[in-house]
Amino acid sequence: MEVSEERVRVRLKGLDRCYASALRRFALDEVPVMAIDEVLIIENTSPMYDEVLAHRLGLIPLKTDLKRFLLPEECGENPLASPGCRVMLVLDAEAKEESRMVYSGDLISEDEYVKPISDSIPIVELAPGQKVKLEAYARLGRGYEHAKWNASTVSVLKPLGDDEFELYLESTGALPAYEIFLRAIVELEKRLKEAKGKLGDEFVQGSEAA
Repeated sequence: MEVSEERVRVRLKGLDRCYASALRRFALDEVPVMAIDEVLIIENTSPMYDEVLAHRLGLIPLKTDLKRFLLPEECGENPLASPGCRVMLVLDAEAKEESRMVYSGDLISEDEYVKPISDSIPIVELAPGQKVKLEAYARLGRGYEHAKWNASTVSVLKPLGDDEFELYLESTGALPAYEIFLRAIVELEKRLKEAKGKLGDEFVQGSEAA
């Protein structure tokens, strides 16, 4: 077993392959993390189109605290109005006499924890006199919505023998890898309970109809 914030390697014993595979997929696509989803461009005289700039911002991994934020389905009709549903990050960068690269570290977050995992991710290069000013709003999401919400960069399941597998995960940095693994188990268990409840209701209704 290998467990750290960056990666997890665990052996799964006594599991059917379908459950082990589902756990791998849930670690990749079902564990929620924060990512920039909406961008309000106030000023952009850089060579990068607004849409491309917004897309690039969305792909910057953000540190995530799952205990303090709600999922979109829990936030009502206007999630941007609730602090528990979104985090605003501001970018105000200008090149004066010399060209400069704008980095993720130039994004200022209203939340001291939810911020880029690194200050050195390039965003856009500005020539002298060019400027970018914007507000970006991050929310929780899941990888099946868009790759920017993938909790893991690598999720590999390796068969070892009879109902035994090795699961290897690498985190994007938004969440510790061990938390991704544990949350994937919780999400899978929740979905199985939901499926069991629906199948149970359908079975009862079918029996009554008969």
